[in-house]
Amino acid sequence: MKTERAFPAVTVTPKSEAAIRRGHPWVYGAEITNASGTPENGGYVDVLGKKGQYLGTGFFSEASKIRVRLLTRNANDHFDRAFWKRKLQWAWDYRKTVMEPEDLNACRVIFGEADAFPGLTVDKFHDLLSVQVLSVGMERVKEELLPMLVQILREDGQEIRGVYERNDAALREKEGLRQYKGWFPLPGEPAPETAMSEIVENGVKYLVDVENGQKTGFFLDQKYNRRAVARLAKGRTVLDCFTHTGSFALNAALGGAAHVTAVDVSEAAVELARANVERNRLGRVVECMAANVFDLLPALEKEPSRYDFIILDPPAFTKSRKTVHNALAGYKEINYRAMKLLPRGGYLATCSCSHFASEDKFTAMLQDAAKDACVRLRQIEARQQSCDHPILWGVEETNYLKFYLFQVV
Repeated sequence: MKTERAFPAVTVTPKSEAAIRRGHPWVYGAEITNASGTPENGGYVDVLGKKGQYLGTGFFSEASKIRVRLLTRNANDHFDRAFWKRKLQWAWDYRKTVMEPEDLNACRVIFGEADAFPGLTVDKFHDLLSVQVLSVGMERVKEELLPMLVQILREDGQEIRGVYERNDAALREKEGLRQYKGWFPLPGEPAPETAMSEIVENGVKYLVDVENGQKTGFFLDQKYNRRAVARLAKGRTVLDCFTHTGSFALNAALGGAAHVTAVDVSEAAVELARANVERNRLGRVVECMAANVFDLLPALEKEPSRYDFIILDPPAFTKSRKTVHNALAGYKEINYRAMKLLPRGGYLATCSCSHFASEDKFTAMLQDAAKDACVRLRQIEARQQSCDHPILWGVEETNYLKFYLFQVV
């Protein structure tokens, strides 16, 4: 039945309608067959099926290939203060339900489409919120949303010192938005003096540079995978590849590793890792070094075996479907080399953070690497991103992190 609404409306193809009914929240420009009214850039627009049936309401973007990002599938919703407050409260209540209280010290509060806030990411680093806005619609409503979120957190006993915008992402330009970063002005409050904050995750202390750190400042999605690594590390000699700020290395050390070598190609990352090692007083266990992992692993094959636990946490080797083949070749190279280095009975932690390298492709790559390395893999665990980065079924983009723990046998 056709629904009368006050917003402009777009009619979509049957293919798009089917995707929406399966749960996907995006409408591409090429999928729009008709428009009634004049949709405003960043404004609300209804999405209708071929027969005029209501499918949802979302933000319209005139610049992006993703022309509409759905906010709701309920025709009775009104986008007033109560609507947004209810959605923000739901997101925070979800984290409180699925995480331990101590894990709320550093967690993702808003995970874009998975929380029905398309194009919005909010990470909490103790007393700072790091925000990234990647859609023109969210850019228009952030002035109302962010102070409301701060109020919700403070009323729940969370100490929030400030909100920092990490809008220096190139994706903003696809929405016609400029890149920048800086403090979001909370009404009646001066901007904090520093964007540095100390967090505690799994008992490990980190100094997070919200202003200059990777993406929103720190990678929170491996929280429980780091904990799983710590459980296996006792008494082992560990090689942590692509260590970045040293998070896996530090968890392994706290788990009782005999020695940990943390490696990253970036000198700046290694310096951050060393600082975190000192912060946690683990200098006697953890050694940090700058090296290219693709060069280091083959070189180690020529030396006596000294590692019985190798961790591979590389950056996303692909951010598009066009480069998946090359990315899988890179994943195979490092996994093959690690499997060759490990003794029988050794342990391997390996992962991919790109949703384009699908689980099927990633596991097939691991099987090929094991075959070429002449080893067998005994799976201990198959894991994903932590629950504050929820996977929304029907939206493959939210299901991106693959993490495996193996014993080489």
